[in-house]
Amino acid sequence: MKTRDQIYARDAGALLRDITIYKALTEAQLLRLHPGKDDKVKNLLSYLVRQNRVWLVDGFYCAAPDSLVNADRGLMAAVWVLADFIKDVEYHTAGDYPAKIIFFAGGEVYEIVEAVRGKEILLSRVLADSEGQASRYLVIVEDPEQISNLVLPNVSGYCTVSGEGEVRYYRKEGASP
Repeated sequence: MKTRDQIYARDAGALLRDITIYKALTEAQLLRLHPGKDDKVKNLLSYLVRQNRVWLVDGFYCAAPDSLVNADRGLMAAVWVLADFIKDVEYHTAGDYPAKIIFFAGGEVYEIVEAVRGKEILLSRVLADSEGQASRYLVIVEDPEQISNLVLPNVSGYCTVSGEGEVRYYRKEGASP
């Protein structure tokens, strides 16, 4: 028979992993990344804060007390996109530029990338070389008007993410489904 510590250890480890990888996450993001475990997640977060294993700073659970100072807002937005797919996700982790997050779902590799306003041409050039690669791209834009300025291969969809975590998806006109 498993003890309470053994039962919670796996979930605590998963929370610590997510907070460590993504640096700063809200409770709402963590609840979305761990669906159906709301009470357990809330209890574990409280415990981890009391144990000084994570820090609660301005509503964000952080890997270090100063994590929020240099927080990557694009990465925070990418976590909301990841949360939309979490039930199908087999593995996820932070990526290197231009990918904010890389995840596996349904036998496919997906990269969540951010198209910063004014940097659309740079992103298009960086990803132009990836046309033969296996990754599919989910592209975060600040405004849907940016989509027409992007020429990217293997795009599964474009999206905007509000400050509250609402994700809206778009397709480029003329793109195949």
